Amino acid sequence: MPFKPFSRALAIALPIVTMMSSCEKTQTTPDHVPKVYADSSRTITLPVDSVRLNGSATDTGGKVIAWLWSEVSGPNVPVIHTEGSPSTTISGLTVGVYVFQLMAVDSAGDTGVGQVTITVKPGTSMQVLTTFFEWGRFETHWMGNSVHDMSDITALELDAGTWTVNGELFYIRAGFVFNMGGLPAGVPVKSARLSLYSNHSPINGDHTNANAGLTNAFYISRIANSWDHATALWPNQPAIDTSGQVLIPATNQGFLDVTDVDVTKMVNNMISNGNYGFKIQLQTEQLYNIRVFYSSVASDTTKRPRLVLTY
Repeated sequence: MPFKPFSRALAIALPIVTMMSSCEKTQTTPDHVPKVYADSSRTITLPVDSVRLNGSATDTGGKVIAWLWSEVSGPNVPVIHTEGSPSTTISGLTVGVYVFQLMAVDSAGDTGVGQVTITVKPGTSMQVLTTFFEWGRFETHWMGNSVHDMSDITALELDAGTWTVNGELFYIRAGFVFNMGGLPAGVPVKSARLSLYSNHSPINGDHTNANAGLTNAFYISRIANSWDHATALWPNQPAIDTSGQVLIPATNQGFLDVTDVDVTKMVNNMISNGNYGFKIQLQTEQLYNIRVFYSSVASDTTKRPRLVLTY
């Protein structure tokens, strides 16, 4: 009978096809894996050091029955408060970039994951510095020439000028150091602003105006080496570093405060290479030119030298 082999082959093939079809139906396709959303990436700024993450998942192959939050990478190990919930608070974050992962497990045993990136930026802190230290103020008034020295660490003002005393020409400069002891060690500042205020009762110059002369532009420079304010006189006053120095233009006004001068580069050099303070001196030391400012013993505390740092 010619059709028997065919019938037998068909009989054998049908169970195989049926088995294959059955196996295909039980396989999990990628569409059945939970699709996880771990919330949107974001940036926070200290002092805020925590985030609230709200995750979710969709699943066509079953029902999500378990969740797990974990840290993939980051600068430290923060606290994940509810690891087994789709929503959690994460605290104890520090400056840097974090990646967190949310895993979802469904009733079929399939898993899906989603990730979220949290960037933490340093906050902005501000300090207002003075020239006072535990032992006293760090200011010196250098006044001298090739023969005489009238420098004074107790001077009531800070001057940049060239004037006469009893007909004798004297050059006048000032050095002052701000107390940076409260700054975080080695951390550069974002901004440094120096303010000096015209002395309305000038001791030097014409005794009437804080500013005199036509060429009274002056430099604010960083002092380059260590010095002792009690022993540094006109002949051995410390050298300056001209990198980042600021030129304050000349003025014909009798009184003109010099405020919010950007000295960021100089201050960061102080942080890196040593805080030896600032020096002021005329750009061109010609006779009868002067700028007179209050020192840190001014009775009006708002007129004392001030350095405002943000970091």
